[in-house]
Amino acid sequence: MDVDHDTLVSVSKSWGLFYLIAFSIGVLIYTFWPSNRKRFDKAKKNILRDEDDKPWK
Repeated sequence: MDVDHDTLVSVSKSWGLFYLIAFSIGVLIYTFWPSNRKRFDKAKKNILRDEDDKPWK
């Protein structure tokens, strides 16, 4: 079976597009899943702690 470059490019572009769409949908589902809310709220508040907002001595 001989596969030329144009065939490989067209297959990789179409399947790559579907792969990226599926991956994006998976990330959105993970982000908005109700059980992850506590984890994301903790990360949101953790980065703005008062202890870390001081100059070095």
